[in-house]
Amino acid sequence: STNPATRGAYQLLFENRRIRKEYEAAAPIDPSLQLDIRPRTVHSRIVKSRDYLLAQEVPGEPNAETRVQLLEERNGMGRYRLQPHTGKTHQLRLHMAGLGLGILNDPFYPVLLPQQDDDYSKPLQLLARHIEFVDPLSFRPTSFTSGLELSALA
Repeated sequence: STNPATRGAYQLLFENRRIRKEYEAAAPIDPSLQLDIRPRTVHSRIVKSRDYLLAQEVPGEPNAETRVQLLEERNGMGRYRLQPHTGKTHQLRLHMAGLGLGILNDPFYPVLLPQQDDDYSKPLQLLARHIEFVDPLSFRPTSFTSGLELSALA
């Protein structure tokens, strides 16, 4: 919200997990995971230090949850639906890397690449596809869907 008077109401939607989010990602395919037949829900504990660039999965009670489903194979890559139930820093990237399916053009996970100038010809292949919620001011169901496509799968 651009209006400071109403911004808090929308921020609370995220904090209280009252927003349904759906992303798409392009990543390698591992046929042994059978994510097209059996989508998987990944649970882990993610921590982010202020002193370190990357977030990490550590032992302990899970605080992050993502449902991962392979939607299709195109151009030798998989198109995945990612549905996070939580919103930890780099959660989708970590969960995909943890499955051995690092998101295409991710300079952080599964391996931190040496710092380089941004290469806009190779964007991270992660797309915020859909968001829906009940508007806290009008109480109407509200949704937004992106019409963009992942360039690696076009």
